[in-house]
Amino acid sequence: MSAIAELAEERVVEGIYAVARKQRLRTKGGAAYLALELVDPSGRIDARVWHDVELLDARFAEGDAVRVLGRVEKFRNRLQVDVRTLEAAPDSDPADLAPAMRRDADELEGFLEFIAAEIAHPGLRATVLRFLDDKSIRTALRRLPASESHHSYGGGLLEHTVGVATLCRETAQLHPRLRIDLLLAAALVHDVGRTRELGRGPVFRPTDEGRLLGHVHLGLRLIEERGDLLDPGVRAELLHAVACHHDPRAARTAEAAVLYHANQLDAVAATRPIPE
Repeated sequence: MSAIAELAEERVVEGIYAVARKQRLRTKGGAAYLALELVDPSGRIDARVWHDVELLDARFAEGDAVRVLGRVEKFRNRLQVDVRTLEAAPDSDPADLAPAMRRDADELEGFLEFIAAEIAHPGLRATVLRFLDDKSIRTALRRLPASESHHSYGGGLLEHTVGVATLCRETAQLHPRLRIDLLLAAALVHDVGRTRELGRGPVFRPTDEGRLLGHVHLGLRLIEERGDLLDPGVRAELLHAVACHHDPRAARTAEAAVLYHANQLDAVAATRPIPE
C-alpha cells in the first residue's frame, strides 16, 4: 500500500484513500473527467480520472473510502495521480483516513489541561472545564481541523488551541497588566464553535448551522449556554474577546487584541513557507 507522503513521480500507486474532494469537469475538447483530492493520514494529493469516467464515477461519492490503482505524474510542478481503476472500500472508515497531525494528541491534551488549571478565577475556570469535560468536544478537538487554511488536518483544532493558549500565556507573563485568567480562558475556547461548524472527515463539510452561522457565532452561543456561573461583566468580556478574534478593529480590550494576534501568529507560523 502506498502512503501519500511517500509517493514519487513515475511510481505506481495502489492503496486505500479517502476522497476529500470530487468534481466532474470537462476538458477543452469537451470530454468529461473527474478531479479528485485523495487523502490519507500522511497527506493529500490531487488525482484525475481520464478514462471510463461514467463507470468509475458511479462507484463512489465525495467523502468515501476508495481503493485506487494508478500512476504518479507531475503536472505544473505538483504530483498528481493518474487513476487507472478505482472502487469503493466499504470496510474502511473514511474519517480514519483524513490527514492527521504529527504531534501526540495525549500530550497536547495534557498541555490544555495544564493551562486550564492555571486559571485562578473560579467562574472562568469552571466555564472552561465545562468544555474540557465534555467528551464530544474533546473528541472533536482531536478529529477536526482548525481551518481550511491552517492546521487543516484531523487534530489541527487541538494543536491550534494549545498553540494560541501558549502564546497568550507567554504574552501575559511578559506584560503583567494583562488579565491572564480572562486571556487564557478566551484562548482555550476561542475556536470551540468549530466543534459545531464542521462535520466528520475527510471532507469536514460544514453542518447546516456551520454554513449559515459560522464558528464565531456558534462559539459565542456555546459560551453563553455554559457561562452562567460568570458575573455578567466577566461573561461580556469573554464573549467580546472570542467575538473579535478575527477582527482586530472591533477589539475594545487589550485581552481581545492579544487573542487576535496570537491567533494570527499561530496560523502564520504553521503555514508560511520557510526559505531554504
